[in-house]
Amino acid sequence: MTAKEAVTRSLALGRAARELDLKRGEFELAVQLGHIRTTSPGAGGGPPRVEQAEVDRLRGLEGFPDALRERVRTVGTVEGAQLISISPARFARLARTGHFTPIRFYLNRYRAVVWLYLAEELREFALAHPALLSGRTPPALRTVLDTGEDRRARNWRGRRLGLLLRRTEDPWERAAAIASVLDPVTVAEVVPDPYERSHLRVLRPELVPARPDSPAASEVVQQLLLADHPDEILWHRSSLADALREARALRPAPRPVPKADPGRDPRAHPGAVRRGPRLLPMRRTPYGRGLLKRLRLRKAGTVA
Repeated sequence: MTAKEAVTRSLALGRAARELDLKRGEFELAVQLGHIRTTSPGAGGGPPRVEQAEVDRLRGLEGFPDALRERVRTVGTVEGAQLISISPARFARLARTGHFTPIRFYLNRYRAVVWLYLAEELREFALAHPALLSGRTPPALRTVLDTGEDRRARNWRGRRLGLLLRRTEDPWERAAAIASVLDPVTVAEVVPDPYERSHLRVLRPELVPARPDSPAASEVVQQLLLADHPDEILWHRSSLADALREARALRPAPRPVPKADPGRDPRAHPGAVRRGPRLLPMRRTPYGRGLLKRLRLRKAGTVA
């Protein structure tokens, strides 16, 4: 199959979303979770695409398109609590203690973080852990709540990073993904080479699709993107060091090509005279030989 034929048998992401009756957010989440397989960019770069065969496969599944939509349906605290028949307060306690892992978040008009969860995962949790849905909160969970610990951001970062690492086998890209959840000072400690850090910045993926325009909102989002617990930071530091060892063994990071010395010209020779940007050899003319001879005689005191 030629390259042109391959392109005609694949669809751009927007076209694929319409073919699958998915909204943009639903389609993006389905790709992140691996429900929709995309092609990797070729040597020439460009965005990924969806093969027509993949679209046909999904459209042929039982219950399409409702079943596919339900796999990527997200709910907040109130709707999630209703889904598994518990109070919003109990739902929030289970989420803060790490029993529910958020899949997304957004900021509301008051710049408060609103976490979203997969409805499918909440139903599975309710079936697997019915004892946590009623009765007194277990002592271990009360201890975590009393310390004020909130594991939602940490769990979201871990999940988002895992999805990014699953999409690539390139060790430099994997290292860049891990570095994206560490602050610049920590990255510099693990990666002292400035050219390697620059390469990681170029390959760095975006943890969220878009940053808010407001500086105050951007600050809130930035705090959610970076690891903040000592155990979490230590884990990502170790993972980054391991990924770097693999990356360096595969290929070095790009470095600038040394520039040639502009004052040296391999065409120059001892008899050359610099005139402007060009080097011109000194030509010996008969007039020049006679003038040099008279100058030598004058110096010796025997001018003719």
